[in-house]
Amino acid sequence: MRRLKYTAILLMTLLLFGSAPIYGDIVSQFVPDTDGIDTDGDGDPNNDHVFAHLAAGDGFVNMADGKLQYIFSFSDVTGVMDSMVMHHAMLAANFPAPTLVFKEGQKVYLSLSNVGMVLRPDLFDPHSVHWHGFPNAAPVFDGVPDSSITINMGSTLTYFYNVVEPGTFMYHCHVEATEHMQMGMLGNLWVLPKQNNLPDGTNLNGFTHHTGYKYAYNDGDGSTYYDVGYPIQFHSFDPTFHDASVSVQPLPFALMEDKYAMLNGRGYPQTTDPNVLYNTAADEGYGEMNLPSQKVHSLITATQGQKVLLRMSSLSVTKHFTVTTTLGVPMKVVGKGSRLLRGPDGKDTSYLTSSITLGGGEATDVIIDTTDVEPGTYVLYTTNLNYLSNDQEDFGGMMTEIVISAP
Repeated sequence: MRRLKYTAILLMTLLLFGSAPIYGDIVSQFVPDTDGIDTDGDGDPNNDHVFAHLAAGDGFVNMADGKLQYIFSFSDVTGVMDSMVMHHAMLAANFPAPTLVFKEGQKVYLSLSNVGMVLRPDLFDPHSVHWHGFPNAAPVFDGVPDSSITINMGSTLTYFYNVVEPGTFMYHCHVEATEHMQMGMLGNLWVLPKQNNLPDGTNLNGFTHHTGYKYAYNDGDGSTYYDVGYPIQFHSFDPTFHDASVSVQPLPFALMEDKYAMLNGRGYPQTTDPNVLYNTAADEGYGEMNLPSQKVHSLITATQGQKVLLRMSSLSVTKHFTVTTTLGVPMKVVGKGSRLLRGPDGKDTSYLTSSITLGGGEATDVIIDTTDVEPGTYVLYTTNLNYLSNDQEDFGGMMTEIVISAP
């Protein structure tokens, strides 16, 4: 029955919008780097312009207890021919949205194509990309509907960003933000600092930089050096809201109650699975095949003695969450709100803590120094204990593992 419903909806979508007009306005744009100026500091003057292409649409993901959830989100169609974007992106939404990583000094051309909602052809929602925390020089590319452009179905807009600041950011659709973010239109985004590209042997106030060293910020003294880094984004879903969306029912905004708390779009134990997770949409009658829909895990691994950078952010629309680690794993906060923690006089204001609390739209950079941490498996988990579950399934939710191996 559901497969017949899916086929009928797909036919209705094609009848409503037609096939030719859908493809006609999907035109991505990119300007090659030909100015001969090295703006990202990596020594190559011809690679500072970068291109990415996202598609906005619908799809499905499975919660850790197996429940299938209907979502709106983005998929990565970078490198896909414009004429094939609809084919690749329909029902292919990812949760979280594809991770975006850029370098300070790059010029970014980010095309967003709105491929529409296969399961909800009655919705004519435009979409946008809002780079949360990024200092846009003009509002036209900010993604906020009141002051910038949004993208209608079958159309594409290419955003332009002059990436001038490093740090941990995030992005989401800002059209009908509460609904679209609850439905999954959000993802990880960060910018790498120019300090990564300094000449080998550079002295940073007593700290010697070597080729391949990585930093969270341009700290000038090596204080944000790290060996391995991981994004840890807080999410939460209200299953009643998602079920109402797929069954074309009124949306209970005032009654919104998230029952699935997740890290990078997964509940424990799925958070520790390093593999891409496929949904079961086809098994339940939606679509023709089960698609890869959850691509970001939260398993944190390091060798004793390494420093681990956790790029923590939250895009929950309903809750503040607090996370902590099991005893013996120190957390040092070196950045907040995409800014290095320094006072007006340059004083280092980083601090050690046992817990991190984030509300929606907040980001924090945490470094874990494993030098004095005994090899073993530790846990990063929320102290909101009612969210250590996958709805009614216990021992799940907002939790992952930190695995420290012997050198």
